[in-house]
Amino acid sequence: MGLVFVVQEIAGQPGCWGRVRGSAVARAGERVAVVGCGTSWFVGMAFAGLREARGQGWTDAFAASEALVGRGYDRVVVITRSGTTTEVVELLERTDAPTTVITGVEGSPAAEAADEVVLLDFADEKSVVQTQFATTALAYLRASLGEDLGPVIDDAYQALSLDLGDLPEAEQITFLGQGWTVGLAHEAALKAREAAGLWTESYPAMEYRHGPISIAQPGRVTWMFGQAPDGLADDIAKTGARYVDSDLDPMAHLVLAQRVAVAAATRRGLDPDRPRNLTRSVVLGA
Repeated sequence: MGLVFVVQEIAGQPGCWGRVRGSAVARAGERVAVVGCGTSWFVGMAFAGLREARGQGWTDAFAASEALVGRGYDRVVVITRSGTTTEVVELLERTDAPTTVITGVEGSPAAEAADEVVLLDFADEKSVVQTQFATTALAYLRASLGEDLGPVIDDAYQALSLDLGDLPEAEQITFLGQGWTVGLAHEAALKAREAAGLWTESYPAMEYRHGPISIAQPGRVTWMFGQAPDGLADDIAKTGARYVDSDLDPMAHLVLAQRVAVAAATRRGLDPDRPRNLTRSVVLGA
């Protein structure tokens, strides 16, 4: 079973984060749209939440196919591992705003169409399932906001050594976040669906009690990224579901969720390097 790539790429994340030297992708006060597809969209959500929380300016995140970039943004930031995704390339060709592309591939169509390129080729991956590139892009963006990544990297190494226990055996996992960690919750849920075909859901944490908690029960997990709302853990305990949280930096906690996804795939006899019905890049008409 082809586990070698994704396992190595998950383990390589803290080393990649230590190599980034983030420079500002936009000036303070600029209105920014962050665009991507799938995992890259969720990374954009996290960055948008962080940038606005730090008072750096209005920042919106869009799926490339739904991006409303004609609203007078000062810059459009595009995240794309391969630089070949159809929706991303078409968006770059139609937008009039200055563009910055964060990619893992030099000379890709997206890179050629951009005004500025951030090349993270040292974090590119062989596995279809994204782990290393996505979190390295987010590490770059966090560093661009002036964050010290040292403690985050330390936490990631810790996440790589934690015992997974029976988490890979969970029947279902719901991931929750608040603020910038909502994007991480969506990404964790996607990883487990892609790699293991696991039933996962993801929500802003305060929305969880507005319906989704109805599926919580023994054998299922509710997983919180970052600070939980008051009373949430107690409400989940009443359902019999397992509650997972952590004092680790939320991006490092995502590393643990990635490991659970791969372990769940192994348990199900699936190959997380090559998930069913997925390719490294969606190129329409190819």
